[in-house]
Amino acid sequence: MADYDVDLFVIGGGSGGVRAARIAAQHGARVMVAEEYRLGGTCVIRGCVPKKLLVYAARFRGEFEDAAGYGWTLPHPAFDWPTLIANKDREIARLEAAYTATLERAGVAIVKSRAVLADPHTVQLANGERVRAAYVLISTGAAPSYGDQIPGLEHAISSNEAFHLPELPRRVLIQGGGYIAVEFAGIFAGLGAHVTLVYRGDNILRGFDDDVRHHLRVEMEKHGIRVITSCKVAAIERGGAHLSAHLSSGNHISADCVMFAVGRLPNVAKLGLDKAGVEIGKNGGIAVDAYSQTSTANIYAVGDVTNRINLTPVAIREGHAFADTVFGGKSVAVDHTNVPTAVFSEPEVGAVGLTETQARATLAQTDVYKAMFKPLKATLSGRDTTVLLKLVVDGETDRVVGCHVVGEGAAEITQLAAVAVKMKASKADFDATIALHPTASEELVTMRQRTATYARAAAE
Repeated sequence: MADYDVDLFVIGGGSGGVRAARIAAQHGARVMVAEEYRLGGTCVIRGCVPKKLLVYAARFRGEFEDAAGYGWTLPHPAFDWPTLIANKDREIARLEAAYTATLERAGVAIVKSRAVLADPHTVQLANGERVRAAYVLISTGAAPSYGDQIPGLEHAISSNEAFHLPELPRRVLIQGGGYIAVEFAGIFAGLGAHVTLVYRGDNILRGFDDDVRHHLRVEMEKHGIRVITSCKVAAIERGGAHLSAHLSSGNHISADCVMFAVGRLPNVAKLGLDKAGVEIGKNGGIAVDAYSQTSTANIYAVGDVTNRINLTPVAIREGHAFADTVFGGKSVAVDHTNVPTAVFSEPEVGAVGLTETQARATLAQTDVYKAMFKPLKATLSGRDTTVLLKLVVDGETDRVVGCHVVGEGAAEITQLAAVAVKMKASKADFDATIALHPTASEELVTMRQRTATYARAAAE
């Protein structure tokens, strides 16, 4: 690779790109990373991490309320949005510095600039400088989409701007029904705002298990969040400091902030992909094979820009596998099946494996086990909430093929349940495990009564 300036040029300094750069450097490669904004990408700068910090802040309100049932007398708590945002910004700056230090220790050159492809082996920086690279990795992530172009769309914000609002809006309207929409609905409501969620589909969290979708909607409405489905925002008007959102139903809602969270699109525009012969897939992301290789042999892509499974740990795993494959001397393909996921809504959702609907469509026989109960914590606090746990089982092999949880700690429960699902554990294995009492997760090993059994052949 002596004919090249670097062995690897990484376009995009998000989680996948940073991991790939570091591992490739450890394998002895000469690596350069270009990031036009801030190292850390969506997750660290304007996604998972700052969002989870805001989720923690929002949950304190419920903790203060619940404390009274446990004998605590507290003065009326007061919340200050600017303090939260300032503290969040300090933590994000610390993490960005840690990412930078990690790359520098690995010997990776960092360029704070936009970079585009001039040809398969040439990357051009914003200042016109060109770098020749034996391999190029594209990890530019994705960006918020606003969906349809409607009148007054300029008055709406995305999740990016939500992290930098100067003050907490009193009334918030959110359009969307996915991860980001329901998470920010819980954040704003927990911090004291009046929240309305508008979604064009029949129910929130499309793609999740139907019981999970229904249960979360009920719980969100208990928290005071107004959920309107089969509807969307048709126009936004500003009147002074306030907004009026006109809905497709003919109604309108007054708000101080309108946020669109209708999805994210891969950052593929103006990267010079055509000049390098890199093809776009049917899903709108860069088309790649099992090893993240694009249609151009020396160019690879990982993370959200490929639009496969848009989760940070997936991007990290893909970046690591790429570096091991190209520079480590061992071919590693990422297994994208049974990837656990969590929605940090209120209450929290965790899921891994098949939904009931998916199982019934693919398995000859599907057994379903469910438990719904009031958590022990709520017995003294008096909070009106219930936990849902659900196991989806292959009725022929007894293998647990799906686990779905809604309730406090759902993500933590699901992470370990995912190990069992990945190992192809059977329902008998779950049943043979002694329960850890008193916990919510013990229900996963104490559910003996099937709530439903479906035979696909009979249904057809």
